[in-house]
Amino acid sequence: MREITYLEAIRESMSQEMRKDEDVFILGEDIGIYGGAFGLTNGMIEEFGPERVRNTPISEAAISGCAVGAAMTGMRPILELQFSDFIMIAMDNIVNQAAKTRYMYGGKAQVPVVIRLPGGSGAGFAAQHSQSLEAWMTHVPGLKVVQPSNAYDAKGLMKAAIRDNNPVLFYEHKLLYGTKCEVPEEDYEIPLGQADIKKEGSDITIVATAIMVNKALEAAEELEKEGISVEVIDPRTLVPLDTETILQSVKKTSRVLVVYEAVKRGGYGAEIVSMIAESDVFDYLDAPIRRLGGLATPIPYNPTLEKAAIPQMDDIIAECRKLMNK
Repeated sequence: MREITYLEAIRESMSQEMRKDEDVFILGEDIGIYGGAFGLTNGMIEEFGPERVRNTPISEAAISGCAVGAAMTGMRPILELQFSDFIMIAMDNIVNQAAKTRYMYGGKAQVPVVIRLPGGSGAGFAAQHSQSLEAWMTHVPGLKVVQPSNAYDAKGLMKAAIRDNNPVLFYEHKLLYGTKCEVPEEDYEIPLGQADIKKEGSDITIVATAIMVNKALEAAEELEKEGISVEVIDPRTLVPLDTETILQSVKKTSRVLVVYEAVKRGGYGAEIVSMIAESDVFDYLDAPIRRLGGLATPIPYNPTLEKAAIPQMDDIIAECRKLMNK
């Protein structure tokens, strides 16, 4: 099977859906001839034209308002915000309008909009362009939140997001854009709310999100050399969350570490920890649940400090050793 990048998988998914459904279109800043801030929409304006690949003014409030309005009138827009940090400027349209419209109209109105959000640190974009704010959005009823960790998942989840009749926030980690894996060219969809066991193990469950899945897999490989067997779970979607897959894994291993890039305080990992603690699986634990997140600091521009601000493979290994009392 062919290998393509995470970036190419998302582009292919959007292009395939646009060919199938004329109501699907994309809009955002510099997404036309320029191809977007990260080049993800390169070539799309040549195929679909400026009506369906719409360059917009530099106003996240205006772009999100257009997207939400278009969705309410029957279109299926895909909105690209250049950096996930900029969602703050669009919060009223997303949180007060998109998230609540279907409920307030008793299901008679739908808002099938996808909001693409390049997020995460590691690219040297400093404090205002490197945040991981997905936990904010999971707090809002009516929004679905997706966070794929590889190209295969990104394509299948994007198709599910575009076809969904609810607003979906699609978080793409900037450092994953160049990563590759096997991705079928044909159509496939990964249902929202279906976690994936990226690696099976018997001693510790690591629940990791986005790029931390890759780091957890690297840590698991090193820990195998010490005789520690790690199971790695990728939720893939934060809302809805596949609690059953996580709980069954924790029940099997009796130890769990939750890893995410966002600031540890108030991060989505705390929700996963609480879910486990409030379940019957709590009685199966042989050690306290551990949580590993980013430091409570704005992301530094300095590359050494930037790396130090978020969990790395060695940090994951150290936490696992604590769980095993090693």
